[in-house]
Amino acid sequence: MHKNTENINTLIELNEELENYFQNTIIPQLFVDADLILRKFTPPAMRQFKLKKEHIGTPLIDVKENFRFPTIIDNINLVITTGEILEKEIQTTDLRWYQMNILPYVLRKENKTNGVIITFVDITSRIKDLKEQEKLIAEHELLLDTIAHDIKNPLTALGIGIGMLKKFQEKGMEKFPSLLEKVEGNLTKMKMIINDLVQSRWHEHRYQAEEEMLDLQNIIEDVKLTLAPQINESNAKIKQHIGLSEITFARRKLRSIVYNLVNNAIKYKAPDRRPEIHIETYSEDEFMVISIADNGIGIDPENLSSIFEKFRRVTTSIEGNGVGLYLVKQILENSGGKITVDSTPGKGSTFKAFLKLDGSIRSQEKDSAITSF
Repeated sequence: MHKNTENINTLIELNEELENYFQNTIIPQLFVDADLILRKFTPPAMRQFKLKKEHIGTPLIDVKENFRFPTIIDNINLVITTGEILEKEIQTTDLRWYQMNILPYVLRKENKTNGVIITFVDITSRIKDLKEQEKLIAEHELLLDTIAHDIKNPLTALGIGIGMLKKFQEKGMEKFPSLLEKVEGNLTKMKMIINDLVQSRWHEHRYQAEEEMLDLQNIIEDVKLTLAPQINESNAKIKQHIGLSEITFARRKLRSIVYNLVNNAIKYKAPDRRPEIHIETYSEDEFMVISIADNGIGIDPENLSSIFEKFRRVTTSIEGNGVGLYLVKQILENSGGKITVDSTPGKGSTFKAFLKLDGSIRSQEKDSAITSF
């Protein structure tokens, strides 16, 4: 009898500790048992998911609409069955984004999963920041390209004018004033272009694209967060087979490469099947190869040679401005790399980005990691 009393007191203390933990946790958290009954939740979860005290002890299916995540019960069952942690980005009813972690609650003595603890970490601001950064990257690359193009024309005209001046020195100088006026006009135009760059836009793009040692898996995770709404809406499945992960490159440029290729793979999905995207990396000669394959609509052979042109789009029925692949090609070629594409209409496409490796990384291809989103 005395021993039973001690056991009961121990259970009461453990329950009080668990209750105290849930009441003082500052993040939304739920405890759901193996029968899918909602047993506990934190105050932030009450506010976030509009839960009430009377919901404790009720089946989760009765309040699943509060989460705006239709497969939450399937995900819980998967964790209970496999005993493995599940991580996923979800959007709640107020359109905020969360990193959802479902952890198995294991009874150690019985070695049995008796439920799950679900934690929600708010990543809305991070997704917004990543989207804004991606927008700035695209604007920055287009700005530099446009300026280079605009400067090229007056420079060409200036060169022609100087060449003509040299010829007229031999034949006479009667046309010298008009030619000089044209030269001065082109110089003025160049000054205006440069002034516009410095005064109106330069401060928005002062950050430098410095090269650093990067882990591609971290870049991929950032891109997946940025594209979380598109991934969630399309129900896209992303698999990764990372054979080589480290490379010295500019972070924003590497993000732009991966972002545009993955975004296109989702955007040009086939209407009759779930998008599947396979990201694979490996070394080939002096390059890291990032291969991104999809099962989308594919590209007609006559369009393959022009898809990397600025403002060129495969189809006008899909939203876009036609600069993504152009930027990817420019970034790669400017850094000594290249991009290739192999596509079959109706079956999908495979884009391969070749990034120049330095000698220290070339031999560091590590064990592959296979994951899925």
